Amino acid sequence: MKTFIQPGAAMTVPAPAAKTSGDGVLVGSLFGIAQHTAESGADLTIQTVGVFTITKATGSAWTVGAKIYWDDSNSRCTTAESGNTLVGVAAAAAGSADTVGAVRLGIVA
Repeated sequence: MKTFIQPGAAMTVPAPAAKTSGDGVLVGSLFGIAQHTAESGADLTIQTVGVFTITKATGSAWTVGAKIYWDDSNSRCTTAESGNTLVGVAAAAAGSADTVGAVRLGIVA
């Protein structure tokens, strides 16, 4: 197909800040998990689909399939929609005291 560029599961973006492998990365509305360490402004490959263990805000429990948002100010996932970016759904239940949760990244309606 003439117009195909790439599958999009991994994309190279300019790092918005210094990032380490496994960090959440938000560039505009594009979210992914850093595949390697990069300094601010350097090329950074992020994984944009898949299931990942990601830092989560404490204080609310997750149920499987719950919409998950990225709180860029605090570099963590949350179920709070206001001011945050939708990044996927909970892939497993997580307790309110848990500091990490399983998130399936990808487009969510």
